[in-house]
Amino acid sequence: MLEAEVEELLPMVPGWERSPRGLSREFRFDDFIGAFGLVAEVALLAQAESHHPRIELEWGRASFENWTDTAEGLSRNDFILAAKINQIASGR
Repeated sequence: MLEAEVEELLPMVPGWERSPRGLSREFRFDDFIGAFGLVAEVALLAQAESHHPRIELEWGRASFENWTDTAEGLSRNDFILAAKINQIASGR
């Protein structure tokens, strides 16, 4: 994916930032179960979509990083997954 495309799509996934490998976002919670719940929902989505982000989970925090190995960086699927993660998080 060309950097110009990344710059065009990035505003469509609020809260996500360009990382060295792809896209990343951190979500904060008041407890462990909130963070775990988001991770669990995203894991089910990722499995269904066969597109698996890097996930970090700890008390009060869940973070995700999306990239596509076959594209050796970002693809449109990474932005689609980011938008779906935002949608899941906004419903919590």
